[in-house]
Amino acid sequence: MIKYIKESFGELKTNVTWPTWANAQRMTVTVAVFSVLFSLAIWGVDTVFSTLVEKYFELMKK
Repeated sequence: MIKYIKESFGELKTNVTWPTWANAQRMTVTVAVFSVLFSLAIWGVDTVFSTLVEKYFELMKK
């Protein structure tokens, strides 16, 4: 297990290309913006469907 951990850290140091700090910040902001937009889209669709289901059941009661 220790050998595996040492090899993993070695691979992270030598074989992984890390982004620059500016690039990492830009990608983080992009992910945050798209996450907020996607959540708003899901919220909107959920609101529309829940309203439709409520209307449907109101019609069925009559």
